[in-house]
Amino acid sequence: MGLNLAQKIIKDHLVTGDMTPGSDISIRIDQTLTQDSTGTMAYLQFEAIGIDRVKTKKSVAYIDHNTIQSGFENADDHKYIQTVASKYGIYFSKPGNGICHQVQLERFGVPGMTLLGSDSHTPTGGGLGMLAIGAGGLDVAVAMGGGAYHITMPKVCKVNLVGKLNPWISAKDIILEVLKVLTVKGGVGKVIEYAGEGVKTLTVPERATITNMGAELGATTSIFPSDEITKEFLKAQGRESDWTEIKPDADAVYDEEITVNLSALVPMAAQPHSPDRVDSVTNIGKIKVDQVAIGSCTNSSYLDMMKVASILKGKTIHPEVSLVIAPGSKQVLTMLAKNGALADMVAAGARILESACGPCIGMGQAPKTDAVSLRTFNRNFEGRSGTKSAQVYLVSPEVAAVSALTGVLTDPREFGDAPQIEMPKEFLINDNMVIAPAEDGSKVEVVRGPNIKPFPVNVPLSDVVSGKTLIKVEDNITTDHIMPSNAKLLPFRSNVPYLASFCLTPCDPDFPERAKANNGGFIIGGVNYGQGSSREHAALAPLYLGVKGVIAKSFARIHMANLINSGILPMTFVNEADYDSIDVMDELKIENAIEQVKKSNIIKVKNVTKNSEFDVEINLSDRQREIMLAGGLLNYTKNN
Repeated sequence: MGLNLAQKIIKDHLVTGDMTPGSDISIRIDQTLTQDSTGTMAYLQFEAIGIDRVKTKKSVAYIDHNTIQSGFENADDHKYIQTVASKYGIYFSKPGNGICHQVQLERFGVPGMTLLGSDSHTPTGGGLGMLAIGAGGLDVAVAMGGGAYHITMPKVCKVNLVGKLNPWISAKDIILEVLKVLTVKGGVGKVIEYAGEGVKTLTVPERATITNMGAELGATTSIFPSDEITKEFLKAQGRESDWTEIKPDADAVYDEEITVNLSALVPMAAQPHSPDRVDSVTNIGKIKVDQVAIGSCTNSSYLDMMKVASILKGKTIHPEVSLVIAPGSKQVLTMLAKNGALADMVAAGARILESACGPCIGMGQAPKTDAVSLRTFNRNFEGRSGTKSAQVYLVSPEVAAVSALTGVLTDPREFGDAPQIEMPKEFLINDNMVIAPAEDGSKVEVVRGPNIKPFPVNVPLSDVVSGKTLIKVEDNITTDHIMPSNAKLLPFRSNVPYLASFCLTPCDPDFPERAKANNGGFIIGGVNYGQGSSREHAALAPLYLGVKGVIAKSFARIHMANLINSGILPMTFVNEADYDSIDVMDELKIENAIEQVKKSNIIKVKNVTKNSEFDVEINLSDRQREIMLAGGLLNYTKNN
């Protein structure tokens, strides 16, 4: 049997284990990336490991999230990251240089390499033929130190693309269709691999849009082959020597397969408040639009921006619409400025934002109360925009730009001829905002501002684990629920004690105080607990509050890994009906916890309050059991 694309790259990087789906493997990591929202913590953890220089082929630290400097906190974190990067051999992308995934694709990504990033949308690199995986900051810190990345060997789902996109239909519509079919939990434990004749019709930026939003499927990663189109993109970036052809064997085997007919797709939108609530723009209807936001790591490429500029040229946005546009990188922004497209956007009435994540993470541009906001972003979770009552729809740049002109959600096929934009033969290359590390790191002083506080580290597992049920939440609780990430809280990402006071407050404003009053305890969750961002703060804040375990119906991959890394027991109900039997403030107890974690996947939990007992599953590899016993990955790493 031949190998598929994902299996080929994993095989080339395999350190331990075998490639049987569901088994524990570890792989060598070639590149890492961090951003400033998760990076400060990742580098504090890297320093705690005690290695004097990164061991990867290339590691890059980006400043793209916390760019509103309303106080000293963000600027202090940026200075810390810049100095720690210089000291330990990490390239530093300054604020304004662009969004990490866009710049990584343009300037650093290499087909066939592995990339581990402390951001859940790291799979964007799959558009270039990389095995690019999002992870918690501690996993990235270990990889920077030369440690292998441990993961469950995923299944591989082939998405067979047939046909060709019609005018006005875009890559965003492809991934929205996949989300409609598979849902936000349909990719858990899988790599999504794109194949078929339709692949040849898609540019690298279009492929990257698709792999970027594969994170919303819950997938380990998504990947396209590296072919002649990939080669042309890298050649245009002055990096033709980085190209390698990578394709699946002709007789490659897949665990499952779906087919998407590109010729049959229509303009789509994901409705509030989930990326998989997908319907056609026509079916949703001409709802009034208050705000349009174009950009994010999903749709901020030169190709996307040129389409938007072409649609807006010579026109004026609707008087009741606020239009904001954020080009994804300095490269894109400069090229738009030079060719006049930026002037067309501004003349139409658009507000141009800096090349950063911005409104996608709630960093500015919060909509008005009850607003309808069309966004070319990847997530539309309730409140993520900064306005809890806002109704956020995820759409393509074409739908966004046309709707900004009409004032209502509009199928762009009503607008006339679609813009015809060609990929440039040469991109404008100027890496003067990427700072190389010092040759001798011993001479660099790391600068720590007063907002940078020590992060919590767990203690080895106790033989009796007990506590109150602190909160009980529903299905699809996101990391935005667990650790809110808005413009007011993002500056405190290096201050877990402060952040902990906001943990799970969107679900229950009293949770932090209840956790403190009861010396911690347990969280009870539903299906897909912890979906969304890779932020390990969603584990560190509960750890700080004394949370000992989370019992859920199922977990999102990255959040479960972060809980393990923090030494918090991630348990799933054997019988989901037991979820209904537990009430807030019930006292739960696990006896002989050390022995149970060592030897079994099934753990007995006593509900002391109800005088009952139920089974939970703790599905861990042998290594993860050792991590749990040690009280987390940092303790385990130091011990070993």
